[in-house]
Amino acid sequence: MSFEEDDHVVLHDEHSEFDGETGTITQTMESMFGDVTYTISFEDGQETGVPEDDLEAADDADADADEDEE
Repeated sequence: MSFEEDDHVVLHDEHSEFDGETGTITQTMESMFGDVTYTISFEDGQETGVPEDDLEAADDADADADEDEE
C-alpha cells in the first residue's frame, strides 16, 4: 500500500522514539531505484526516510484523537 501526503499513519520502528505513534505524512521521496520513503510529522517532531514497510494506515479514530490534541 502506498501513502500520500496528509495521510495519517502509525509508525512501527522499534529504533524510533516515535514507535507506535500516529503521525501525518508531510513528504514522499522516491529514490532512483524506485523505492519510496516518507517524512512523517508527529506532535513532538518528525521522522525522515521511513520506508513503507514501517508504516500502517491509521484508524480514523487515531487520526481524530491526534487532531483533537492540537
